[in-house]
Amino acid sequence: MLIALIVFYLFALLLVYMSYRSFMGGLEYLKYFKAELDKAGSDFAPYATIFAPCRGRDENLKTNLSALFYQSYPEYEIVFVTDDKSDPCVPVIEELRAEFEHLTGVRSKLVIAGTASGEGQKVHNLREAVLHASDESEVFAFVDSDARPGADWLKHLVHPLEDEQIGAAAGYRWFISKKRNFSSELQSVWNASVASALGGNMKSNFCWGGSTAIRRETFERINMREKWRGTLSDDFAMTRAVKENGLLVYFVPQCLTASIEDCNFHELLEFTTRQMKITRVYAPQYWKMSFAGSFVFNAVFISGVLIMISGAAFWLPLAALILVSLFSLGKSWLRLNAVRLILKNYESDLKKQFWTQNTLWIISPALFFYNCLAALVSRKIVWRGTTYELKSAKETIIYPQVKK
Repeated sequence: MLIALIVFYLFALLLVYMSYRSFMGGLEYLKYFKAELDKAGSDFAPYATIFAPCRGRDENLKTNLSALFYQSYPEYEIVFVTDDKSDPCVPVIEELRAEFEHLTGVRSKLVIAGTASGEGQKVHNLREAVLHASDESEVFAFVDSDARPGADWLKHLVHPLEDEQIGAAAGYRWFISKKRNFSSELQSVWNASVASALGGNMKSNFCWGGSTAIRRETFERINMREKWRGTLSDDFAMTRAVKENGLLVYFVPQCLTASIEDCNFHELLEFTTRQMKITRVYAPQYWKMSFAGSFVFNAVFISGVLIMISGAAFWLPLAALILVSLFSLGKSWLRLNAVRLILKNYESDLKKQFWTQNTLWIISPALFFYNCLAALVSRKIVWRGTTYELKSAKETIIYPQVKK
């Protein structure tokens, strides 16, 4: 028992330290948001192209895509892209184009990319879409169909690119559910821990495909369209290409976008596990960190409770668990307050997330551990009805489409 207690205390000490560092990271996260909001604006606003890959008819598709026509940006165009002209998203896109092009003067087009072979369907769509950008376009911006960008999204996303050392500028998502069921709220908490990994350290930041901008000149110089060939993850591939060329990724807090989405437990597991499987292939260092961190957290909490119940020790395990809880609660509170500075149109929704964001952090490490284990034993994922196997960061196998 003595050896078991010593091992527990060593791991507990490690977890307390990790939790303290995480809390300090929360302070830096909030500080970074405030500093970015206080910065003066920029006049840098070259002609831009927004690429919006779509597949299927998401519940909020029309509302999300209509936001693209009302960007407070001088001149830009929108290129919608899907793989099949019979896809349910096509009538929605055509309706939006007919309705808003005349009202806003924003030009748009719909590209049918065809079925992918040997790479992710989204990647295939983007590789085709970039060929249809206007000749006058100097900036490429990418957005996902489940993101709902604010009116200043494009303006803020493009501004950092004025510095030519910035390879790409990126935002991230924040999940908000309508039904506020357990699975949807846990998905938001799980995703929030990834969101707070971004910040002022441009060397460790990453691109998110749902909200990323890059100079066209940079895109072509790093041969991004070719770097996408054979891949599944558009954003991880872009992150790697940007950094391999000695450039930086700038995180733009103002481009944190709301994703209004509900899910059941099966969908929660599918989404989070898919993200971790992709991470294992494209950024194995982050997968290893998640695996180790979630293991230590769960091991300490479970063994700490068992030790106290058994009577082998009480006050020291209790003190360790209280310290970890306080630091973790503080990190969640700081993160939510940072997000509230940006998503002001969702203030009432974020207020409702107060309890879930500040309690479900104790469960999310178990979910992370499950995701990491699943990523260890399998590289197959299902994404938008298509099954893929990630052979490597540059090789993707596509299986016959799942019929619904």
